[in-house]
Amino acid sequence: MSASTTWLPWILKFLIGLLMAWLSRRPSEEHDDEQRRVQIVVLGDIGRSPRMQYHALSILKHGGHVDFIGYQDSLLHPSISATNDVEILPLPPFPSTIKTNRPGLFLMLAPLKVIFQVWTLWSMLQFKGRRADWMLVQTPPSIPTLAVALLVCRLRNTRLVIDWHNFGYSILALKLGQGHLLVHVSRLYEQLLSRFAHTHLCVADAMARVLKEEYHITAPILTLHDRPASTFQILDDAQRTAFLDKLPELVFADMDANEATEMVNAVKLGNTKLLVSSTSWTADEDFSLLLEALVGYAGRVQSTLGATLPELLVIVTGKGPQKRIFEDEVAQLHEAGNMRHITIKTAYFDSIDDYAKLLGCADLGISLHTSSSGVDLPMKVVDMFGAGLPVVGWGDFEAWPELVKEGFNGMTFNSAAQLGKILENLFRHDSKLLVKLRRGALEEGKRRWDHEWDSVAGDLFGFQDQKTMMDGKERRRWRQQ
Repeated sequence: MSASTTWLPWILKFLIGLLMAWLSRRPSEEHDDEQRRVQIVVLGDIGRSPRMQYHALSILKHGGHVDFIGYQDSLLHPSISATNDVEILPLPPFPSTIKTNRPGLFLMLAPLKVIFQVWTLWSMLQFKGRRADWMLVQTPPSIPTLAVALLVCRLRNTRLVIDWHNFGYSILALKLGQGHLLVHVSRLYEQLLSRFAHTHLCVADAMARVLKEEYHITAPILTLHDRPASTFQILDDAQRTAFLDKLPELVFADMDANEATEMVNAVKLGNTKLLVSSTSWTADEDFSLLLEALVGYAGRVQSTLGATLPELLVIVTGKGPQKRIFEDEVAQLHEAGNMRHITIKTAYFDSIDDYAKLLGCADLGISLHTSSSGVDLPMKVVDMFGAGLPVVGWGDFEAWPELVKEGFNGMTFNSAAQLGKILENLFRHDSKLLVKLRRGALEEGKRRWDHEWDSVAGDLFGFQDQKTMMDGKERRRWRQQ
């Protein structure tokens, strides 16, 4: 064996050790006090990332400047579009002609997509974006976001904050299976690189526990629960009537005008109950549960001739890969006569104001989020509470009780049969349970994003507004390891 061969492993270990030591350096704590600059990075559609937009609005409120890096496929929050203190740096999208949802082709094309994203993200952060005091990165996706962000932050002396919405490996497992090699590699990648971030934000205490105990993160971990923004409000009778009158053009464009008007009037009178669910149409939401429950409910209405149970209008909002499959299943159920007394519509609202008003008009919200990791929480439920809307949701995961208090602001189901029974109990003519849950939702909705952000992230980013921070220091959930 040659000398060079003998020493090569030691040289590689030495170089890797130097790299890890360099990555472990803590960026300087010095700031430019003239105007705090924060880069917000979303390797996704900015317009469909409400939490990151709320971060931006909170930073603006405190006099900071935001550079927003991500894909720009949807409308942004009006307040972001209207200000000069947010600069949008749009990433070029991966060519749609070579995208796929088939697992076999996905494995072949994934490396090309990662290489494309590495280059476009690196170019934007390192060469086009100005240096910032902080970089706030949404994950998932963590590949390649964390690696590129970490490198740029070290080169530009910027402090990296990871905002954990979920774990990327758990979402990948929905596509490839828990035992797949790439899933294990993805988890190791997240665990290793996340340890070099300055601070971590996460959406649930359960997630903070995993970051501490399983990811072995020693940097501060702050739980920043999602809370409703000011857009989501309780509607008075006049506001509710005005928006319901708009439903025919927003949702019922494919229906006869007279039929649509009759449907709206039934909702106004309470003869038909309005249910709303919001989704990204991804694999972590099982809408077959909802359809099975509604088929059972329809049978109960038919058997009692509507004597005890009202008809339902169900509106499912959002866009994503599984929407067409759902619409086809609904059409088949209607053709088979299994959905009498129930109308199901899908919709997508470009305007967040219209979506907020829809929630304000509804009688019940439904969450089918099953949580790929078990420790994330669906933001749509928070929005529903902001509009005073009680929620029933799939709750067979650890973090769910942090959001929904059983029998107070919502109810939990773990099967289609349970969901169907809950709907019957809530909508019986003699039931008072829905009124009780609405009172709880109204109470929960009083806890707003601005106060939550000021008391947790405001101090982190150095926005020392004494008025908003006064009781924030008592409420911060620092996880100092």
